[in-house]
Amino acid sequence: MRTKEYQRPLSQQLNTSNQTKLSTTVLGIALGDDRCLVHMHEVSEVIQTPKITPVPLTKLWFMGMVNVRGNLYGITDLSVFLGSPPTPFNAKSRILLVSKNYKINTGFLVNSMLGIRDLSDFQRIDNGKTPDTIATKQYLDHTGRQWRELNLHKLIRNDEFLLISQ
Repeated sequence: MRTKEYQRPLSQQLNTSNQTKLSTTVLGIALGDDRCLVHMHEVSEVIQTPKITPVPLTKLWFMGMVNVRGNLYGITDLSVFLGSPPTPFNAKSRILLVSKNYKINTGFLVNSMLGIRDLSDFQRIDNGKTPDTIATKQYLDHTGRQWRELNLHKLIRNDEFLLISQ
């Protein structure tokens, strides 16, 4: 007798495996000396840092607006928003544009990209702290370096993030 998995059409079986892979594929980013992981399904694209038009009377972490192929995006310095020093503008700095599924045109300035990784390559650790709404979990890589998993969906729904005016 066949199991239900084998009775499902192949396209549904492939969709299931793609969704599983999607949820474990993460993008490594640097925020100052911190290393963070963001799930790939939360990012629409990564772009080089374009000219950012400042918006007056906004919080320090809100950098301004950029035009990406005719669409305006509000740009946040993710490092400053999380309470760290500002991200320097250099050849390595990038902007992560948030998934279009979240229906908000926003992006985050980060120090650099650290590559696409699989979450199974990391060891989850419990440091005894309750995770905040943005940094949900802590991990160690094979060299012992600590990484934080960021939840961009929760970040963009955060009241503080949504109120950019001073």
